[in-house]
Amino acid sequence: MQSMELQNTVKEALNALYHHPDDAVRMQADRWLQDFQRTIDAWQVADNLLHDATSNLETLIFCSQTLRSKVQRDFEELPSEAFRQLRDSLNNLLKKFHKGPPIVRTQIGIAVAALAVHVPAEDRGNVGIVNWLQDEMNSHPEYIPGFLELLTVLPEEAFNYKIAARPEQRRHFEKELTSQMEIVLSILTACLNISELKEQVLEAVASWLRLKHGIPGSLLATHPLVLTALSSLNSDILSEASINVVSELIHYTASGSSGGVSVQMPLIQVIVPQVMSLLVQLRDSTKDDEDIKAIARLFADMGDSYVELIATGSSEAMMIVNALLEVASLPEYNIASMTFNFWHSLQVILTKRNSYISFGDEASIEAERNRRLQVFRQSYESLVSLSLSFCGNEQSEWHPAEAALFCIGAISNYVSVVETNIMPQVMDLLSKLPHQPQLLQTVCLIIGAYSKWLDAAPSGFSKLPLVIDILMSGMRTSEDSAATAALAFRHICDDCRKKLCAYCNQLFHIYYTAVNGEGSFKGSAEDSLHLVEALSMVITELPPEPAKGALEELCSSVVTPLQEIFNQGPEVLEKKHARELTAHIDQFAYIFRYVNHPGAVADAIHRLWPIFKAIFDLRAWDMRTMESLCRACKYAVRTSGRFMGITIGAMLEEIQGLYQQHHQPCFLYLSSEVIKIFGSDPSCASYLKNLIEALFKHTTCLLTSIKEFTARPDIADDCFLLASRCIRYCPQLLIPSAVFPALIDCSMIGITVQHREASNSVLTFLSDIFDLEKSSKGEQLLSIRDSVIIPRGATITRVLMAALTGALPNSRLEMVAYSLLALIRAYGMQALEWASESVSLIPLTAVKEVERTRFLQALSDAASGADANALIAPVEELSDVCRRNRTVQESVQGALKPLELDVVPVS
Repeated sequence: MQSMELQNTVKEALNALYHHPDDAVRMQADRWLQDFQRTIDAWQVADNLLHDATSNLETLIFCSQTLRSKVQRDFEELPSEAFRQLRDSLNNLLKKFHKGPPIVRTQIGIAVAALAVHVPAEDRGNVGIVNWLQDEMNSHPEYIPGFLELLTVLPEEAFNYKIAARPEQRRHFEKELTSQMEIVLSILTACLNISELKEQVLEAVASWLRLKHGIPGSLLATHPLVLTALSSLNSDILSEASINVVSELIHYTASGSSGGVSVQMPLIQVIVPQVMSLLVQLRDSTKDDEDIKAIARLFADMGDSYVELIATGSSEAMMIVNALLEVASLPEYNIASMTFNFWHSLQVILTKRNSYISFGDEASIEAERNRRLQVFRQSYESLVSLSLSFCGNEQSEWHPAEAALFCIGAISNYVSVVETNIMPQVMDLLSKLPHQPQLLQTVCLIIGAYSKWLDAAPSGFSKLPLVIDILMSGMRTSEDSAATAALAFRHICDDCRKKLCAYCNQLFHIYYTAVNGEGSFKGSAEDSLHLVEALSMVITELPPEPAKGALEELCSSVVTPLQEIFNQGPEVLEKKHARELTAHIDQFAYIFRYVNHPGAVADAIHRLWPIFKAIFDLRAWDMRTMESLCRACKYAVRTSGRFMGITIGAMLEEIQGLYQQHHQPCFLYLSSEVIKIFGSDPSCASYLKNLIEALFKHTTCLLTSIKEFTARPDIADDCFLLASRCIRYCPQLLIPSAVFPALIDCSMIGITVQHREASNSVLTFLSDIFDLEKSSKGEQLLSIRDSVIIPRGATITRVLMAALTGALPNSRLEMVAYSLLALIRAYGMQALEWASESVSLIPLTAVKEVERTRFLQALSDAASGADANALIAPVEELSDVCRRNRTVQESVQGALKPLELDVVPVS
């Protein structure tokens, strides 16, 4: 299609997209325009339409966005000689739209900046982008506003990973910008003389400060740009740009790349008094919320950035602390909460011993620590008192009390568990607050947060009846308060479990009231599990005989409703909704998990097995019920271990048979738990070998393609979790077996499955295979392993390389890199040859020879025993290069062909 025809088609499509009444037509136009943006023709068409004086705003916006995205992502499509023509066209457009639509001008400015990222300075005639801008501003002062916008976006584009530049070129560009910092500051200083550009100049200053280049604090402290920003803070109309500059200056002074606080002290001594002078405005009730928020942000920035200085407790530091207390006292939570990070960080510094190492001997360290704690004691007391003042307010308005309680809850980890002054008052206040549902929920939250205090403080346990009454009220009031109350009850039983052993009868009463419906518990079945867990943790602390009796009583209360269903016959059991069964089965899972009496739990599961087996037999088709039942069995196995006796055999026989028919992933997961407990037991070897061979043989027949992996990710996940457990606990049962080669072939297919857990399980299994020497009895199996892996080594390596370079998301890089590293370390030079063969398949247009060499050298170093962490950067760099745009990624994947596997036939 000729360029003019394409231009007209673009205009027609845009007109349809924005103005056609038919949704289907608009969607079709949108799809066509998106496809057009990916074509090589989009360069010329977008450029022509931007230069066309007849183009309307919709066309200009679309074409400027198209040109921007093309420069960012598809610059390599263009022949090298096209650079100058593109650069000149973009520069002309920047001038053309210097007073045009801001959105168009911004897109073109970003395109110019992106072009500068792509092209090294030497290819621009050794004229850096900043020098070019300076020359243009001097030659064409009428275009300065547009050039200022470009100057502002330049630092932002240095870290914009939408730009498909190679990592090395990105680093060069960042280095180029930082080397030009002083020129930029001189340009911006000159622009200050144009009063209407002041805000724009300051925004540019803030942008360049984010580069964190080490300009001496003494220079910045007297710089006109800094002084202008600081003086603007006191103007009647607060300047957002000034706030941004001062905020960046604060961050800049604390950054390591700028030399840190000690080097930047001259600048800090200028910033702090100016920010402190804003306290007058902070207290000004006529200021709007946005101004107050902006001022509070600066105080919070100072607190966060200078917290180590503040922690010394000097008089100057305490002025900042008092200012932050004022911010924390503001009624708007989103403003007051800006200080929370500071209070937390300060507390960490004050209480950690490492903060005082420089003071030398223990006596000096302790003396300084006590001095600082005494200095800041009043500040933290003020913070808590501020919260208590809200709680003690008896007005009908409960929101301030809730906010204050929330703050008290937020600092619970930092309050001493033996505190005797404030916490008893807090606990007494809780019972006096109105039982408004939302407030009651927060009260229950506080009780749970301070469960350790209830256990350890001298007066803590005496408050327990009071707080239990509050929790019972919470359980009856609303769904939300019941959920929070149940969780708080769980925390109390966890932390006070030893003291509560004497009150088992009362705890059972609370449990019956809530779980068995004797009361009006408003929580869900999931919430009631917290109560089961709570009671189970207390039972754990009982001696064996009382614990056995309490466990029997607890199990009896849970099994009764299941037994009633069971007694109605198999037809009723089969037709029940899953939730009617799992609500009870889940309680068994919690009991078996948290009652740590192995023998008693083994007896319980033995008594319950007939009902469990009936549910297995009649509901094996039901995933939800099977997951719940397998979870209960898993915790029974984990807690009971070898006390389970014959019950474990019956359980495994059941799931082995049912898996062949119903393919429930949870059967595999339960088997992996059994392998973890019994895998190293020689007396179980024969049975476990038959189990895993049957399960893996069936699973490898299910997972024969990436399509099947994608359709059955849970089976893939649990299959390779089980396989990894076998490698770690009983490799002698799996590796010599006939199913092992098929399992390796299956794993090769699944490496690139997109499902995160399934992919991770496959990669972990392969890593465990390569790391076999580390497992028990692994060393004697190496020759068998090698006979399976070596014929497949080149293919495994190629698929792992495909995963690194785009077949899997970036978030999996670490997992894939470790699998590759384990392979390299297991097979040395042979694996390096496989890697070299794989890398050589990647086109040179995608990865340069120097980039290939750098990556392979890093692999070689890792194979020789270098620090594994040293491989991460080269892996990330190769991945970045290969994913830099769609065209490159497609060419790399097309070369590595991760879905084409040379699977070795199983003899």
